[in-house]
Amino acid sequence: MFKTGAIAPGVGAAIALGSNMGDSRVILEAAIESLATTPGIVLEARSNWYKTKAIGPPQPDYLNGCAILRIFMLPQQLLENLLEIEQKFGRVRQERWGPRTLDLDLLLYDDVIVHTPTLQIPHPRMRERAFVLVPLAEIAPNWIEPLSGCVIKDLVKEVDCSDVHLLMGN
Repeated sequence: MFKTGAIAPGVGAAIALGSNMGDSRVILEAAIESLATTPGIVLEARSNWYKTKAIGPPQPDYLNGCAILRIFMLPQQLLENLLEIEQKFGRVRQERWGPRTLDLDLLLYDDVIVHTPTLQIPHPRMRERAFVLVPLAEIAPNWIEPLSGCVIKDLVKEVDCSDVHLLMGN
């Protein structure tokens, strides 16, 4: 795919953002700002925020959204940057699908498919999750998910969106 040490040309990447601990809206806005000021990342678009029911153990509802980035780094480097930003906002990984101050998921990296022990692109559960597909369809409706070959605006029609609500005052 890429030579070791090579810098990837600017490519599009899609990420999901979520929070359900602390002042989620403030945290998500600050995370967007952190992304936009990270060297090698250019913020191209961001969705509105959506209030969504949590998956997993009982916990507060989430605020979720997506962003489209222009990336000038390899996928693993982008993942490392996302993990650093999560830590900056107090993310502690304790319980699978548990509550969190900030969750940043790498959904898509151009049309690349990656399957390694530490990284899977496209995100392995994005096609099942309305809280990802609804905001992603808002800003990238025609992006083709490379495993299915379907555009995001069609994938969103295949999931139950009843627990995803536009946050008023976006």
